[in-house]
Amino acid sequence: MSREHFGKILRDVTHAGIYHTPQQGMADLLAAAESAGYAVYRVGLGRTKDKEDLLDRIALVLEFPDWFGRNWDALQDCLTDLSWQPAEGHVVILDECDAFRIDHSEDFTTMLQVFGSAADYWREEHIPFWTLVDMHADGIAYLPGL
Repeated sequence: MSREHFGKILRDVTHAGIYHTPQQGMADLLAAAESAGYAVYRVGLGRTKDKEDLLDRIALVLEFPDWFGRNWDALQDCLTDLSWQPAEGHVVILDECDAFRIDHSEDFTTMLQVFGSAADYWREEHIPFWTLVDMHADGIAYLPGL
């Protein structure tokens, strides 16, 4: 897929939400996000130990304020604020999710629910908020692709 193709997709706030990372064209996707004025955050989850570690990694990459409470409600609060990250839109890439999804499936599911709720909030504000999840679900269509 081309940069123009991804640019068109990313600007469509009505479809913003949670998707698999694309198998090909990630460089074009990142270029399209950058040219649209979106903030891009890459959160590596490959060696994430537990919920606390997960929340710390997200907070670090998205540069959450000191008041972040390191719980699901605080994650929701920060993801629906982002006033310290002004941008035309947001793309969060959750890299290497497989091990955490397998070892901590309940926390993984809750995390995706929080990110989905944040996308719903930003959609109402007409600001695209995309979450791209890098995982290989053994052929199961766990999330839609772009």
